[in-house]
Amino acid sequence: MKLIKNLLQFLERLLNPLQSILLLGTRLYVAKQFLQSGWLKVSNWETTLALFKDEYHVPLLPPNVAAVVGSFGELFFPVLLVLGLGGRIGALGLSAVNIMAVVSYSQVLLAEGNEAAIGQHILWGFMLLVLALFGNGSLALDRFWMKPNGVSSIQNNK
Repeated sequence: MKLIKNLLQFLERLLNPLQSILLLGTRLYVAKQFLQSGWLKVSNWETTLALFKDEYHVPLLPPNVAAVVGSFGELFFPVLLVLGLGGRIGALGLSAVNIMAVVSYSQVLLAEGNEAAIGQHILWGFMLLVLALFGNGSLALDRFWMKPNGVSSIQNNK
């Protein structure tokens, strides 16, 4: 038992410092995917409007509004992740964008032969869930803003 305990302690000391690097890599990877998509949308706005009118079937929102909201989400929330500022907000916001993308384009994403496309959304969803549950890690601007117990340094300075 002592051997197992020592091995587990050794692995904890070895691997725990890598957690923040993994969270940073996850933040940067998933943010890049959404930033590229958002940039493509705003740089080709007429095409984006046409896609939202003809291809994407966003429930409850008119196509023009859905295009603006979707593009905003793909550009705003990734910036939070990259900076590590309000990372959980960024992760949850991008989760909503990701879910809406699957719902609104399900006729293509869920069609036979598009397993890789839906697989990407599942991967991003899983990565965003990890970020929402574990936060940014220590390599983030939040670290300078929040105290270790989760209380904002702004609150403590009142």
